[in-house]
Amino acid sequence: MLKRLILALAVLLLAGAGCTAAWVWTHRTEPRTETTRGSSTREFVTTGRAKPEKPKRPQKVVRKVPWPTYGFDSARSHVAADFEHRPPYRRTWLVETGNLIEFPPVVAYDKLYVAQVKGRFLAIDAETGKIAWERRFGHCEASSPTVWRGIVFMTFMQALPCDRGDRSQRGFLVAMDADTGKILWRFEAGAIESSPLLVRGTLYFGSWDHRVYAVNARTKTLRWSFEADDEVNTSVAYSEGAIFFATDAGSVYSLDARTGRVRWERHDGSEYFYATPAVAYGRVYIGNTNGALYAYGARSGDLLWVAHAGTYVYTAAAVWNRTVYVGSYDGGFYAFDAATGNRKWRYEAPSAIHGAPTVMAGLVYFSSCEFCGIRASRYAKQGPRGTYALDARSGRLVWQSKAGQYSPIVADDERVYLTGKTRVYALETIRRYRGRKLRPAA
Repeated sequence: MLKRLILALAVLLLAGAGCTAAWVWTHRTEPRTETTRGSSTREFVTTGRAKPEKPKRPQKVVRKVPWPTYGFDSARSHVAADFEHRPPYRRTWLVETGNLIEFPPVVAYDKLYVAQVKGRFLAIDAETGKIAWERRFGHCEASSPTVWRGIVFMTFMQALPCDRGDRSQRGFLVAMDADTGKILWRFEAGAIESSPLLVRGTLYFGSWDHRVYAVNARTKTLRWSFEADDEVNTSVAYSEGAIFFATDAGSVYSLDARTGRVRWERHDGSEYFYATPAVAYGRVYIGNTNGALYAYGARSGDLLWVAHAGTYVYTAAAVWNRTVYVGSYDGGFYAFDAATGNRKWRYEAPSAIHGAPTVMAGLVYFSSCEFCGIRASRYAKQGPRGTYALDARSGRLVWQSKAGQYSPIVADDERVYLTGKTRVYALETIRRYRGRKLRPAA
């Protein structure tokens, strides 16, 4: 009898320990923000300049500068409105860069411009894959370039090796001749992890020194700088005379693009922001490392809705067809209603998702990362890396590739360019399949 009592007590203790462990795991992996449902009428603009389904650009512009900046446009919509490429694809060339590529290339002047994390910057012939020129800067890199009037602009962080411990280290913005790689000028600042944005002759970017800079693209003179409450690692987005960015303190800002004057500032108890904001429908959409996606009014700064998206959101959002797309470190790729924040669908990837998605021709592309978040305090899914194309309306898998890690694709009129872990691939649509209904990938 005594043995039975001891056995029963042991079972109860084990059950209690299991419940405690489950509670600890749940609270370790789930964000602590409250979901807030949005309104389809409040500050939701579906006509005019705020509409994200932008008309296609003139063909001569598309041919010259097909993909000029990170996120495709100044609003950082991540929507390739000018191109209709669809799988299946075949590879025409690949280039090995020698180290990790966290952010995607840009495409202009018949070249791809891409940087890897150790500061090697390449200009690659878009048709042949041959390296037209390269530069080695001896500084770490975690951003995409931007192009304008025959110049390519790139930001760099601290000098090698990439020790992130000393946050006072310096970086710079560099302007290079897009055809030859000749360095035209440098602008010194704190370490810059922000992809530059060019609007009307002014370059905007954030820095580890807590500042956002506005620099004349022609003369490298400083037009203004603004001191935020912490490091600015997000890139800057632009819409209707205002720029938008966020900080490591969990704050979101809107500044007048011409003067740097604060239009609004919000802090809603979030963790730090790494994701770049996307502006569409008169709203600002941005994911946070607490696993939540936030929607703010672009004019008012009012918080309009909050939606849970797994454990960590590092990906910038893509916004298309009244839908917001983000990936999470829990392996989920999410589609939310842009008006209300209601979840439309979720796709389960084999590992964490770190880089921003791309929408093109009704498909949404993203890449999964095998080791992202391996030392994180909350759950981060570990598994194989790859790139996936889903039907943007339903979330159905259409195509996949084993290549990928951070950011998925960019494009021009002729090709799609897939960013792998250390390689860039050129893909062409297999012509005989054009116009046919595709079966899901195996």
